[in-house]
Amino acid sequence: MEMRKKKLPIGIENFEELRKEDFYYIDKTGLIAELLHNWGAVNLFTRPRRFGKTLNMSMLEHFFSLDGDKRIFDGLDISKETALCEEHMGKYPVVSISLKGIDALNFETAFERAALLVRRAASKVYYLLDSDELNEQDKVNYRKLLDDHMTEAIFGDSLRVLSELLEKHHGTKVILLIDEYDVPLAKAHANGYYDQMISLIRSLLGEALKTNNSLKLAVLTGCLRISKESIFTGLNNLKVLTIADERFDEYFGFTDKEVRELLEYYDVADHYEEVKRWYDGYQFGNEEMYCPWDVLNHCDRIRSNPDVQPENYWINTSSNDAVKRFIEESANVTTKREIERLVAGEIITKEIHQELTYAEVYQSIDNIWSLLFTTGYLTQRGKAEGRQMKLAIPNLAIRDIFVTQIMEFFKENVREDGEMLNCFCDALQNEDVENVEKIFTEYLRKTISIRDTAVRTEMKENFPTGKATTKESKKQTPSVCFYHGILLGILGVKTRWGISSNREMGEGYADILAEPDTGDMGIIIEVKYAHDGDLEGACKEALKQIEYTKYEDDLADDGIEKILKYGIACYKKRCRVMLAENR
Repeated sequence: MEMRKKKLPIGIENFEELRKEDFYYIDKTGLIAELLHNWGAVNLFTRPRRFGKTLNMSMLEHFFSLDGDKRIFDGLDISKETALCEEHMGKYPVVSISLKGIDALNFETAFERAALLVRRAASKVYYLLDSDELNEQDKVNYRKLLDDHMTEAIFGDSLRVLSELLEKHHGTKVILLIDEYDVPLAKAHANGYYDQMISLIRSLLGEALKTNNSLKLAVLTGCLRISKESIFTGLNNLKVLTIADERFDEYFGFTDKEVRELLEYYDVADHYEEVKRWYDGYQFGNEEMYCPWDVLNHCDRIRSNPDVQPENYWINTSSNDAVKRFIEESANVTTKREIERLVAGEIITKEIHQELTYAEVYQSIDNIWSLLFTTGYLTQRGKAEGRQMKLAIPNLAIRDIFVTQIMEFFKENVREDGEMLNCFCDALQNEDVENVEKIFTEYLRKTISIRDTAVRTEMKENFPTGKATTKESKKQTPSVCFYHGILLGILGVKTRWGISSNREMGEGYADILAEPDTGDMGIIIEVKYAHDGDLEGACKEALKQIEYTKYEDDLADDGIEKILKYGIACYKKRCRVMLAENR
């Protein structure tokens, strides 16, 4: 009988639940040992979203906490460090809060949510009200942290006060864990109450981390390293561990070895290459890492259906504003070229500033590059030289986000070119091949083009092309999908035309079928990408395909008298159009 496999820990952020409920766990407890060996009073880890920051914080909480169940660490790497465990495991009061939930349209609501988080943290140690170690004034101060009408002043002081009361009661210093410290700032920036939120978070962290004598160790996590806003002013004992840092580089995300073992455990090792192309490729310090969120989600899906296509699981979980804003900058010709090169798998060297304020993030295209790097949409390749970094799109999943946003951007801009595109549609209808070709070429020059990777081998192909496709759909490379999408977008200008894509017709699938509102005409378009630049050959191939699949039979059955058949071949910014002669 087959042994029951452990459950996949998708979205499980509580370490104790993960260990007790028989989930598969990739051991990251080495992080605890490294934190204790390389002592820094305040440690800030910045990593992109979905790289296991919250689970690691939960692991730290359960390790240090006085009332945790220590058996959940049995058999893990940290349990081998017996002296460390003796000295630190289960020895500290821990205050753990996540600022992830402070997301609101205005400051008042955001403050209410922030105050609620503090009240929740305070109410976990209700025993302080009965403590013989605390005097009456201490208890008055504690009650203020439970008050529904907390003032900003009390909020700002809350974590320091809570630490002091806990130290007094337990006779030992406190561990402070603050997850996603920068989320409230991002939300405040997006909703226009940034200055108020900055001063609130600055007072909370300043008091808790700087003037807090009851602090043993603090760990913070976030996406961005925010320093200039002086959230951390005067904090001399802050150790910042970013994605460019060699220290702790293997504890967030999955290593190649870990992914191989995971896939083997679930009997899907034959998907390794695809998982690697889609989800690997982040470089943190010296380690190459996979995005755990993507790997777990995909592994879960291929277990139930081995034919399922890889996809980007990020898109539903975090906003892709940074990519969107980047692509909007593509009116600048240099940026447009750079985006095209990145999407083609090339490497671009840029000066990166890891310390940005949210207010500066979108102020210049240079800052957007830095933002894309810190949030995981771009990653470094090789060693940085000073601030100069070689940047690339890490993998196919993130490339997918770029391509989606480029297509969205294209659709939004189509409307502005109404006149030119109406001319294109008219030319199609009037069998004016020369103008179809001329206008389409002109249009390709304007847009950001997505071409298949033609990366030189020494650059280590960032992502080999060619999505595997389901048996039903025609095998389309990313390039064909791109030109196909552009054509559909252009034809969309004619709101009264009938337009269908990949429709089943005759013996196969027609790329694009357009039916003008005259009701007596059908236009079949087959798109090909000329990998070798032979546009003529690709055009002929397209026309042959239309003949072979007998697309037109269906139209004739519907009583359509005039059927035009176009083969369109594209290569980078060039295209060739041919019209089949009517039989």
